[in-house]
Amino acid sequence: MKKGICIGSVPGDLEEKFRLAKAAGFDGVEINTVDTDEESEKLKELADKNGLEIPSIMNSAHWQFPMSDPDSEVRAKSVDGMMKSLSSASIVGADTVLLVPGVVNENVCYEDAYETSQKEIKNLARDAEDREVFIAIENVWNKFLLSPIEFANYVDEIDSDYVAAYFDVGNILLYGYPQHWIRTLGSRIKKVHVKGFKVGPKSFTYLLDSDINWAEVMKAFHDINYDGYITAEMPPYTSFPEQMVYDTSEHMDKIFNL
Repeated sequence: MKKGICIGSVPGDLEEKFRLAKAAGFDGVEINTVDTDEESEKLKELADKNGLEIPSIMNSAHWQFPMSDPDSEVRAKSVDGMMKSLSSASIVGADTVLLVPGVVNENVCYEDAYETSQKEIKNLARDAEDREVFIAIENVWNKFLLSPIEFANYVDEIDSDYVAAYFDVGNILLYGYPQHWIRTLGSRIKKVHVKGFKVGPKSFTYLLDSDINWAEVMKAFHDINYDGYITAEMPPYTSFPEQMVYDTSEHMDKIFNL
């Protein structure tokens, strides 16, 4: 397995972020969507300079413009955001773009969110296939895809070799056991996010200060033969923010060795 960290988890300017991630022992940095080819090229240059990969891109438009929205103009903006992400992935060498597929709310019922978002993703999958970049669906407190069986079916029904799952260990603890989800999703999992989570107060934490049974989680990953990126997604400390990057790298080493 490879250790990744989200670019927003690393303090400093862009130069400092990549330098620090490398110094702390990470293999790659996940970036956010950028608007221009020039920005993508700069990020690629910084990654190469520091001996790092950019394994994935966190799409930025899906919350403001969900693919489940009943308004076609809103969905078009979401698609535009994904096209930017897929284009950037081709430049920086990332093989995955994270996508939150839809949001269920008072105005969007579950069935409509399911059907509408699937239709949009099926169309996007053609471009993803051409670029050989995976669209990886993440489930993240959006009142949607609330069981591992449903998540697996949702991905399978899109029927594309380039649509997969982006599994977040911390997010799932609110309503399930991550080790169960990992085994159900199996080979559909293309990338993984980690953060800690406390069930009682329903709050995110750092990795080792959490209710996650890391031994069972790692056993599940070994059972499905997952050996890709596991990427940390947590904010820097308020004091000595650089130390969080080093601590997280060390904590991931401990978890990987379980």
